[in-house]
Amino acid sequence: MPRAQTGGVLAVLVTITNKTGGEASYAVQIDFKNADGKVVETRYVGAERLQPGKKEQSIAFSHQPPEPKLTPFLAKAQRY
Repeated sequence: MPRAQTGGVLAVLVTITNKTGGEASYAVQIDFKNADGKVVETRYVGAERLQPGKKEQSIAFSHQPPEPKLTPFLAKAQRY
């Protein structure tokens, strides 16, 4: 997401889609990595009781300073 829309912090929009035939909840781990590929920060987002075929969007915000630049990566997603 553009930093102008997030108060200057790094943020990533995460879309969670329930592709199952029943209600489900999801937990998603987003890792923010530096240029060396080292994980500097981890954030979690989720969706609860998502109906079949429905989508929900969450924002994972980094709390690190703007420099050095970090890149968000999907580390893990779990349906429960």
